[in-house]
Amino acid sequence: MKFGYFTMPSHPPERGLKAGHDYDLMTFRWLDELGYEEIWIGEHHTAPWEPHPSPDLLIAQSLRETKNIRIGPGGFLLPYHHPAELANRVAMLDHLSEGRLNFGVAASGLPSDWTMFNVDGMSGQNRDMTREALDIILKMWTEQTFDHKGKFWHVTKGEEMFGFLRPHIKPLQTPHPPIGVAGLSKNSDTLKMAGEFGYMPMSLNLNPAYVGSHWDAVEEGARKSGRTPDRGEWRMVREIFVAETDQKAWDLAVNGPMGRMMREYFLPLLAQFGFLEYLKHDPSVPDSDVTVEYCAKHNWLIGSPNTVAEKIEQVYEDVGGFGQLLVFGFDYADTPEVWKNSLTLIKNEVGPKVAHLDPSTKAVAAE
Repeated sequence: MKFGYFTMPSHPPERGLKAGHDYDLMTFRWLDELGYEEIWIGEHHTAPWEPHPSPDLLIAQSLRETKNIRIGPGGFLLPYHHPAELANRVAMLDHLSEGRLNFGVAASGLPSDWTMFNVDGMSGQNRDMTREALDIILKMWTEQTFDHKGKFWHVTKGEEMFGFLRPHIKPLQTPHPPIGVAGLSKNSDTLKMAGEFGYMPMSLNLNPAYVGSHWDAVEEGARKSGRTPDRGEWRMVREIFVAETDQKAWDLAVNGPMGRMMREYFLPLLAQFGFLEYLKHDPSVPDSDVTVEYCAKHNWLIGSPNTVAEKIEQVYEDVGGFGQLLVFGFDYADTPEVWKNSLTLIKNEVGPKVAHLDPSTKAVAAE
């Protein structure tokens, strides 16, 4: 079992944009020092609780302030970027990272973002744009010349002109940085795409009963292309908070910034989308019962190191095994030592207790 970090990034609306940015940089330095594997950074344009519109700016700075950890967007919202320009920008970022870059992509799920960019998300246009954009980006990185005339973009990678002008920007990693895609809903289309093309799937923080269906989506996509998906590449995003005792962890999570963000933003947002069912341990639970306290009891991995290790093992068994656990990021900027202590306990005390969880051994045992 490996540990990484997934951040939207989330900050309370009153936090200044630079102050939130600086808090994220500080957290990333901690993660690097503690030996976490990777960081994924989201992109949003119209959510005051998820205020960072340009993960590459945060990535570029964090690469200069860290030494070992892999960092990437989690992900770029492809419908909102011209794919040729983004291909060049990500390739340049890969060189700046000296090979530490991951490349996460997403289709965008906020209706307010769809409105800003005039994307018809209700019809699935965002997903179609994501597939076409990624196809163009990969061609930019791997093909000498091409002329793509698609539904949304016309991109031409042409021959050399005048003896010195030509497309020349390619990533440092060959043929490109590792690609990751995140999924939320049951039978997620993006997770099917991950399985189809061999990308790293990331399951967002839901009840294990629903997350288990995510691997079904990955396998469905893999069958389409004749691939065999690797559970070791599967990332699981979870709300995790660890303290010295169960009660202290509960208080600092439920009654702290973690609980506030969920209470004021994330749970109401999921309710608007009809997604509260994805958080229920039993479908008969009424939506009104899906509170912060309910999620802390049934879904979050909070408690002492021993308690959290036991909960991780249970989730691992419930979903059939996965390779990396991504800690969902929260803004504890007013009490940073509390969040740093949790991250430290996760890596140094919980990590060794779940180090034996390896999906490759599960696969061998199944054979």
